[in-house]
Amino acid sequence: MFFSEDSHQFYEQQDIAIFQKDSTEVIENIMDAYGDEIKKLIYTYVKNTADTDDITQEVFITIHQKLDTFKGKSSLKSWIYSIAINKCKDYLRKWQFRNKKLKDTLTNSVHISKIQVENPIDFTIKKEEAQELLDSVMKLSVKYREIIVLYYLKDLSIKEISYILNVKEPTVRTRLLRGRDKLKNLHNKER
Repeated sequence: MFFSEDSHQFYEQQDIAIFQKDSTEVIENIMDAYGDEIKKLIYTYVKNTADTDDITQEVFITIHQKLDTFKGKSSLKSWIYSIAINKCKDYLRKWQFRNKKLKDTLTNSVHISKIQVENPIDFTIKKEEAQELLDSVMKLSVKYREIIVLYYLKDLSIKEISYILNVKEPTVRTRLLRGRDKLKNLHNKER
């Protein structure tokens, strides 16, 4: 879903309204306003529902702990996204994640082999175009996937993405261009 400039203004007005309450209400309002978006964003990094839930919880705990450090130099949404992305990157750097991912991959390949023998019809049904595209996005490396997701799915500007990821705007533009090219190649190969 794409957002217009009007929806960005809504978030800014919503940001102000959120902070006019006590800390418990503030975190509840932030979770209501951004919870689903953050969860979807985190899933694009970790690709696992259980880990997504854990990291989402960590993000909101961090937001609650650091609420007083938010100075309004960026939108609340950008600040929250940067916390979420940093938590995801921390998670992906952990040895436990890499070890678990290898184990899951091996387990899934064995499980898929058994399913293919039992019910090959399930594997011949084509996915819809949107799902194929999303699958292609998920195959991109993190540095391209995060740019594509933030730009197209979260409708953030180059400047906002630059702030969230703590990289220069030209770097964001370059990764966006290369990410699009890689996405086209991946998507065309799958067809």
